[in-house]
Amino acid sequence: MQPALSALQDRLQHHFSNASLLQRAITHRSFSADHNERLEFLGDSVLNLAVASLLYQRLSDLPEGDLSRVRANLVKQDTLHQLALRLQVSDVLRLGEGESKSGGQNRPSILADALEALIGAVYLDAGYSRAEALVHRLFQGVEINPQMQAAAKDPKTALQEWLQGRKMKLPHYSVVATVGAAHRQTFDVECEIAELGLAERGIGGSRRAGEQAAAAAMLATLKAKKL
Repeated sequence: MQPALSALQDRLQHHFSNASLLQRAITHRSFSADHNERLEFLGDSVLNLAVASLLYQRLSDLPEGDLSRVRANLVKQDTLHQLALRLQVSDVLRLGEGESKSGGQNRPSILADALEALIGAVYLDAGYSRAEALVHRLFQGVEINPQMQAAAKDPKTALQEWLQGRKMKLPHYSVVATVGAAHRQTFDVECEIAELGLAERGIGGSRRAGEQAAAAAMLATLKAKKL
């Protein structure tokens, strides 16, 4: 594993001072209790901020709502999955036996989550500027243009835009429960809008899918209440 990890760090253009952060970032919950989900949570926020700053620089004439839609295209699972494949993250993933046998090393949600965890690990290891530089390098080969705003909105993006249009805070997502064996888990996620006193839940095969389901449930509630 060590040569593979060294090669990954070369591709990231970041060599870790704290090697345990790198080990945790590539560890799925099916492999160990010391897994990458907290790093993924952190990396998701770092990724969103770094991509926002990139778009602010590149698309200087685009209004806020359109910038949000372009960003949603860039940070969605499909895009992150392709970036993880380019980095060959699957070569170093640490998975439990059941997850490995079921093809987990090629599962888009696992690879996308691992990429976010790596971004979070770089942030903790070297600070925001190094993590931002990594994100900007990752997206160098990704086409970024205003036309991306025409892409279909996923529920999380649609909910975010609904709230931003009303000058309200973004929703809070939290995992309420996980059910099933480590390699076949479902995630029960709550979406809360504190300002409205509303909370809805959704279930998915990954944390990301659960958040989308919860956001969709919240949108349906807002529509039913005619808010």
